[in-house]
Formats: sequence, C-alpha cells, structure tokens
Amino acid sequence: MGTSTAYADEVKRVRDVGVDTVDIAQATGTATATVTAWARATRQPSGEHRDRLLELVALVERLSRVMDPPYVPVWLHKPLSALDDRRPLEALSKGQYRQVSRLVAELENESFS
Repeated sequence: MGTSTAYADEVKRVRDVGVDTVDIAQATGTATATVTAWARATRQPSGEHRDRLLELVALVERLSRVMDPPYVPVWLHKPLSALDDRRPLEALSKGQYRQVSRLVAELENESFS
C-alpha cells in the first residue's frame, strides 16, 4: 500500500463516520477539492495539512469508541464552553488538537467509570 493510498483510507474512515468533505477541509485548512484528491489518492497531504488530518482521524477514532458514531459529526460542530464556545472543528483548524484531545479524554474517562 502506498502512502497516498494510506491517506485516502484515513479520509474514507472519517467520512464513514459521517464527517463530510467540507468538515475535513475546514479541520485541515484546505479546499474541499484537495480533500477529494486525498480520498482519490491522486494527492497526499503534507506539512500542517497532514498533521491536521491525522489529528482529526485520531479524534474521530477515539470519539467513535465513547459515543454513537453518527453523533461524532454533531459533537465536532457543537460550540463547547471548554473551548471558549468554539467548535472542535474550528479548534482543530487552528492547531489546537491538544485542547480538543483533553475534552475527548474526559469523555473517555466518563465512559469507563
């Protein structure tokens, strides 16, 4: 499997949970056409765009374990007081993965207590 194919698989995995191309583009700071090219394996992300994509993938995987997968895109769009009323997608796009990850960790702790 080539690297381009691996990134395409990651995009598809996030889409399968219900996160659409527009949301992936917002989280990664790219255009929807770029995300589509990643999904088709005709381009691969690099630099900060790659980092944001992999952060989104990691969060979606974790969220899918603590909530019904169809709710994951809703949660990503929801303004959260812990993020100063910003949406998790917005925070991700600004490179604030750790803040969002901490919130997910709290959900993970609640689901296992």
